[in-house]
Amino acid sequence: MKEAFRERYGPVALVTGASSGIGRAFAGELAERGFGLVLAARRTGRLEELAAKLKAAHGTTAQICESDLSQPDAPAALLAVTAGVDIGLVVSNAGFNIRGAFETTDAAEMARMLTVNCHAPMQLAHGFIPRLKARGANGLGGGLIFTGSVEGFIGCPYSTAYSATKALVIGLGEGLYGELAGSGVDVLALCPGATESEATARYAEKYAAVQNMQPAREVARLALDNIADGPVFVPNAHYKAQFEQLTAMPRARALSAMAAAIRATL
Repeated sequence: MKEAFRERYGPVALVTGASSGIGRAFAGELAERGFGLVLAARRTGRLEELAAKLKAAHGTTAQICESDLSQPDAPAALLAVTAGVDIGLVVSNAGFNIRGAFETTDAAEMARMLTVNCHAPMQLAHGFIPRLKARGANGLGGGLIFTGSVEGFIGCPYSTAYSATKALVIGLGEGLYGELAGSGVDVLALCPGATESEATARYAEKYAAVQNMQPAREVARLALDNIADGPVFVPNAHYKAQFEQLTAMPRARALSAMAAAIRATL
């Protein structure tokens, strides 16, 4: 099964935000499946440590790309530096969140989050789709995975700007799923719930313990296993059920209940 997966989406995968969390987990899972990697993030020291670890464990060849996706020209730079690489799978994973009351959130930080969470995946998709479609036309395959969030399904109080950015990611994935149907390019908007990561640990330390967390490696594995079953995939059963219930409620009632519950943890 791993060989068939690599034949369709390989030989090389690009992972953004690969220095920690779900991105690092994607890199590990793909290395185990025999992929070469292009690893992109700001913290190149972490990428080099990860690349060495994956090479020792799996013989993985990894290209390191220093990439700060809060800079608007960073996606174009990634496209340029990988122009000669046969990338069959693009994992647009880089992103971050901001918690707290909207009016107290730093405006410049919100703008940076918008660039990383929305501008970057849109521009990477725009640049890579012609390359992925060309693979499909040649009898190979291609894939696009966007890391969204269950918080993109509804405007989440005290996570307002973040949930808005992830709503765009989900919409981007769904639209491209429809446009690319039949092209040989699979599109998946991955929507995790609480996942083990540095960001989750910081939130728990500042506010309250996070319940029903899922290991990042499990999230990555399930996403890859379900890439052909898009457009949207929620890997955490608890959060899938929770957000299905919330979105089925009258919206005003759901938002008031969410705000009250979250306010109690702040």
